[in-house]
Amino acid sequence: MAQIYYDNDADLNTLKDKTVAVIGYGSQGHAQAQNLNDSGLNVIVGLQKSSKSWAQVENDGLKVMTVPEAAAEADIIHILVPDELQSQVYADDIKPGLEANNAISFSHGFNIHFNQIIPPEDVDVFMIAPKSPGHLVRRTYLEGIGVPGLIAVHQNATGEAHNIALAYAKGIGCTKAGLIETTFAEETETDLFGEQVDLCGGVTCMIKTAFEILVEAGYQPEIAYFETLHELKLIVDLIHEGGLSNMWDSVSNTAEYGGLTVGPKIINEQSEDAMYEALEKIQSGEFAREWILESRAGRPVLNALERRENDHLVEEIGSELRAMMPWLKS
Repeated sequence: MAQIYYDNDADLNTLKDKTVAVIGYGSQGHAQAQNLNDSGLNVIVGLQKSSKSWAQVENDGLKVMTVPEAAAEADIIHILVPDELQSQVYADDIKPGLEANNAISFSHGFNIHFNQIIPPEDVDVFMIAPKSPGHLVRRTYLEGIGVPGLIAVHQNATGEAHNIALAYAKGIGCTKAGLIETTFAEETETDLFGEQVDLCGGVTCMIKTAFEILVEAGYQPEIAYFETLHELKLIVDLIHEGGLSNMWDSVSNTAEYGGLTVGPKIINEQSEDAMYEALEKIQSGEFAREWILESRAGRPVLNALERRENDHLVEEIGSELRAMMPWLKS
């Protein structure tokens, strides 16, 4: 069973004399920085001088500096810029300001696990990864409930890395809900696998294929959209709230029988083989190498795939139908 930590396991006083720099002010950055600040910690935000978020940080009442300035001043540098930018930001702006007994930390293990960032041996390296988008990290903190998170220590130079990580997690609210012990390898590999195989990759391809089959069979694309895409949220919400059994208990007997008998024919042995292949590419580092080279080349493959996705009929029909449902924007 996993080791889980809660508020009583963490002490904010561990950070009382330390300065925390949050590098980046996007979805996670704004939430974590504001939560740490509201927890009474000394927080600065590190941004590029040209960042459009600079004024927003000031409006939110936080101290903002350039990334090199923030890294040089801080004891703990929490890196929340996109994965593909982290190694360059680290090399150019963070590493020169690192001192012995500092800590660098992350909310995703990609760059540490795949050796894109190799910290000096005299600094702590840890990860605190909230399992939710940033807006929910912020909202639940204000509600006093927090979101679950993951904790991992990659390098314990000071002997206090785990306690520092627990305090950081408490500062953003994760220990209220529960903090699960993991490793950089486990978090990175399972996160990539979930994104590629079902959460992002698998589900979108299944939606498009199901939609295309209905349209090719002569059904109206508007009807196909509702039955293959729109109603997916209803099902996911039921699963999210109470697991698979809750969903099966909530749908009709017809849907349950059809789903349980046909589903395994759709996600079959060939599908499983493709999943294992995806996992092997992740574990071997092949996917990481591919994505790093793609990013350095200016993302030509990703840009082409995005254009193809945006031009798909399901997106055209969906845009028209969603205009009939203004409540979706709220």
